[in-house]
Amino acid sequence: NAGSKDALVYNVSHPTLTVYPADPLTANGAAVVVCPGGGFYILAGVHEGTDVAHWLNEKGVTVFLLKYRLGQSLTDNPGKELSDNMKKSDFGEKINPIIPLSIADGREAIKYIRTHSAEYDIDPMRIGIMGFSAGGTVAASAAFNYTPENRPDFVAPVYAYLPPALQGPVLADAPTLFIAAATDDNLGLASHSVDLYSKWLAAKKQAELHIYQKGNNGLGMHKQNLTTDT
Repeated sequence: NAGSKDALVYNVSHPTLTVYPADPLTANGAAVVVCPGGGFYILAGVHEGTDVAHWLNEKGVTVFLLKYRLGQSLTDNPGKELSDNMKKSDFGEKINPIIPLSIADGREAIKYIRTHSAEYDIDPMRIGIMGFSAGGTVAASAAFNYTPENRPDFVAPVYAYLPPALQGPVLADAPTLFIAAATDDNLGLASHSVDLYSKWLAAKKQAELHIYQKGNNGLGMHKQNLTTDT
């Protein structure tokens, strides 16, 4: 269904970055790694991927769309397969070994862009990472335990999955956070966003939090005629 509005990417075993350069006339030197969500089994490549890239391009930001490593889909209907798997009690056991691989791909993407910033006319001090749901795990994890090479300058987790086990200490040079989620998140992830914000608040680091009344999980760039449209 590559041509559909919600085209899915699956069975990623070799991570890739696809570059969406900003128009040279409006480019501001900033870069964002965009990480679509999908439960570490699929990637919502349009409304949490290419649509986001085009929106950021219009603001002068160059985008690197990350296809990070995923669990193996065993059918030709990965969306249904993911939905079925999420209803099973062993879903966590299946995805836990995959999550570190996905996170490592996010870190490597930042490092790659900083190393090659001159080639893309990127300011090496303005490299951020943004992600949705499972992609939010990849993005938010980059805000912990980084090195000078893979430290993000700003991080935007959107309805991210980030239990305490995946967090670490807030470092002295912790990046600025932009966090967004909805109270009615059907996966119950709003509290993860609040916890992350509270951690930055306690450490007196810069963070911005938006919790919408409605919007659910997986809204991406979809217009829903709700306050999340902003």
